[in-house]
Amino acid sequence: MVRTDELTTFETLRPRLLRIAYRMLGSLAEAEDVAQDAWLRWSKASREDVHNPMAFLTRTVTRLCLDRMKSARARRESYVGSWLPEPLIEFAGPADDEPEDVTLTLMMALERLSPLERAAFLLHDVFDLPFEEVAKAIKRDPAACRQLASRARTHVRSQRPRYPVSDAEGEAIARAFFMASASGDVGQLQALLAENVVAYSDGGGKTKTHSNPIYGRDRVVRMLAGLASKFGALTPRWVASVRIDGLPGYVAYDHWGMLQIMALVIEDGRIIAYYTVRNPDKLMHVERMIEGRDRAHFQ
Repeated sequence: MVRTDELTTFETLRPRLLRIAYRMLGSLAEAEDVAQDAWLRWSKASREDVHNPMAFLTRTVTRLCLDRMKSARARRESYVGSWLPEPLIEFAGPADDEPEDVTLTLMMALERLSPLERAAFLLHDVFDLPFEEVAKAIKRDPAACRQLASRARTHVRSQRPRYPVSDAEGEAIARAFFMASASGDVGQLQALLAENVVAYSDGGGKTKTHSNPIYGRDRVVRMLAGLASKFGALTPRWVASVRIDGLPGYVAYDHWGMLQIMALVIEDGRIIAYYTVRNPDKLMHVERMIEGRDRAHFQ
């Protein structure tokens, strides 16, 4: 039988374990599964073998994630259209112990790394574990872990946000972009979008969306204006301003009445990229919020 203090210890550490698993896998559902597996191993472990609960559970979660990443990579190779991480919606800002620059763009860059590079980078650079602990987690020596993290750092350095965007500025631009997209206001869209903007959309083959990224302001504006013209009175409906994996954005219902989230990358007051998730499988937790479980967040 699990003692109360063991359960309390696990529940105290659970939020951090979930963040590690989510950053490794890009899926909230899979992160929850990993946390549950970690709990089972924690509950069965001999207390004599666990000198540091955080270290034990971090190692356990990391290894569980590495096992899952093998099959996850194969699934993403056959994924229909662009694959985006399952969106982590934040209503009150990022967690206090998690860096704000771990954004969706960085998550996308991490997808190009090997599982071990991703683990070494996240554990050391994001979650501040010393390389000695990283080595125990991924079963490599500290020198190899330093090399893995260094290679990862080189690949992802350019994806860290260069200019911080305040919540107020992010919300203002998100609302303006929503209104301009809904109405097909070409002039406003041109003013909001950078010339080299890129539009990504993830429908997973389950809802209508563009399967490949769209590059350039002219093409993106034509696409958005065309949608607004096609649907006429069927305009999108705003739900809430949110932060999505550290980026400003919003939740809305689109022209078809389908739930979607939109995350914006903003530099110098203009949108240089935006990410739309419309795959209903990735929005189930957002749907539950809207249906009332966390309705206070939307008021």
